[in-house]
Amino acid sequence: MKILMALAFVGILGALASAGVFMLREGRDGKPKTGNMMRALATRVAISVALFLFILLSWYMGWIQPKGIPVGT
Repeated sequence: MKILMALAFVGILGALASAGVFMLREGRDGKPKTGNMMRALATRVAISVALFLFILLSWYMGWIQPKGIPVGT
């Protein structure tokens, strides 16, 4: 469970980093811009939504339990 969530976070950060690289490198030296940056950002959003839905499913199935912040400790 934790490994899957960590991999999702790494994927989100990787897609964000690749979008930044595409933003900085494309369209220079007369080269036409491609849709790589939009594709990377769409991938990041898709992974984020999938992670959120997985967390909701895990809570519904009882695989994880909310603990909250302890009061008075």
